[in-house]
Amino acid sequence: MKKPIACILTFLALAFSAGCARHDQNGFTALKPTAYGAAIVESSGGKQSAAVGTTLHDPLVVQVNDEQGAAVAGAPVMLQGPTGVQFEPVAGLTDSSGQFTSNVTLGVAPGRYQLVASTTTKAGKSVELKSEAIALGYQEMLGSRLNDQYCARCHNQDSTPERVSNYDNLAVNPHLFTEGDTLNKMSDADLASIIAHGGPALNKSPLMPPYGYTLSKSEMQALVGYIRVVADPPYGAPGIVYAQK
Repeated sequence: MKKPIACILTFLALAFSAGCARHDQNGFTALKPTAYGAAIVESSGGKQSAAVGTTLHDPLVVQVNDEQGAAVAGAPVMLQGPTGVQFEPVAGLTDSSGQFTSNVTLGVAPGRYQLVASTTTKAGKSVELKSEAIALGYQEMLGSRLNDQYCARCHNQDSTPERVSNYDNLAVNPHLFTEGDTLNKMSDADLASIIAHGGPALNKSPLMPPYGYTLSKSEMQALVGYIRVVADPPYGAPGIVYAQK
């Protein structure tokens, strides 16, 4: 009976050791790179939000450059994140355009997740790039859907095939929900009042219409919750959950 248990413990120890080694310098060597860069930059995929436990809509794409800023093919890249975050793939070499692409699945805890992409120089120095993703809980997901339905046409300056932005057509440009410098200074009650009664409720633009007869109190609270979690810089009030390593 002791032998099977010993074998299981040995297997778990080896698996744990292999998992830890995956992110050290030996892990970079195991990738068998054909070139090395001096910097790593984000090409696309950062600052996305999605429901907890789901895969981000767009993959994270990073690029390794040399000292002159030219893309480097065949350079090693590894990804790390807080517990529960999954990358597919978690490591590899940059392609012919100097880029590395990975699909990111968020953990089950709502909050902000710091994603770290790293490469190594020819001298063995690790170079890191920090990106961010936001995992939305139930309330924030409801707020996100309400934003798409009622708010994004004016509060998002980017047009899509499904939604043409009205942002630039207004005499007063609405605040983007990511504008933490401005919206973080407002209380939850103030934001809820503007949503319910329109801009004039707080001497703001009358172009902001009231939604008090359209949205329920819980829906307005969900919308405020969504505004808080996507704020940049982050909203720092007590109660906001930030995912930890």
